[in-house]
Amino acid sequence: MKIEEFSTDLFSLKGRAAIVTGGNTGLGRAFSVALAAAGADVFVAALAEDDGTTRRLVEERGGRYEFMTADISQRGIPAQVVAECVDRLGSIDILVNSAGICLLADVEDFNRELWDPMLAVNLTAAFELAHEAGVRMSAGGGGKIINIASLFSFLGGRSSPAYAATKAGMVGFTKAYCDELAGRGVQVNAIAPGYFATAITEATRADDDASRRVLEHIPADRWGDPADLMGATVFLASRASDYVNGHVLVVDGGYLVR
Repeated sequence: MKIEEFSTDLFSLKGRAAIVTGGNTGLGRAFSVALAAAGADVFVAALAEDDGTTRRLVEERGGRYEFMTADISQRGIPAQVVAECVDRLGSIDILVNSAGICLLADVEDFNRELWDPMLAVNLTAAFELAHEAGVRMSAGGGGKIINIASLFSFLGGRSSPAYAATKAGMVGFTKAYCDELAGRGVQVNAIAPGYFATAITEATRADDDASRRVLEHIPADRWGDPADLMGATVFLASRASDYVNGHVLVVDGGYLVR
């Protein structure tokens, strides 16, 4: 693309089909709605359907919403998710690996019963989905894979070593896939959210001292809102980011600078 050819149309996702795992709640809902607002059709894979809010928000923005009940931690299910998306929407152009869990325990109590399911959902399922989608995208001329990392890709994970390990793993996995797929027209990048006001942080936000400690690290002086991630999602999913490869886009209100 030349300078003279630049247009905001590059941010359009019209005609694109996107998979968002865990896309019907929390941050996943924001990713789904952002993609729909930019013109994409959205295929959500999750353990359970939501109350209809995500479907409504997607459809109000002109997007088609498809849902599949899927336990992506089970081997082979990610391949079924990709195949079902292609069957229903005709292609797979965008993958957002959003689904994740965070189980907490003190280090002496954090055992394999907590470690194994987090590795299965947060990292192995993301790999399987990216593998299946990446093969199809490579054959089809390109696509976008967006992995959801975390501040804890860079920091320690007090009370959840598995969360820190899986999110650090997402960064390494993102860079490794970029190294092979960028030359095939597939951009693989990650978004690392900071502290956001979602169900997973409800207990911290309800504790005045804990919430204060978090806010003292955020120059923006507020918790993130899921809507704060929507612009980054559209950018990384669109042609506007075609030369962005293997990048981790931190959206944290400035947390990492302190």
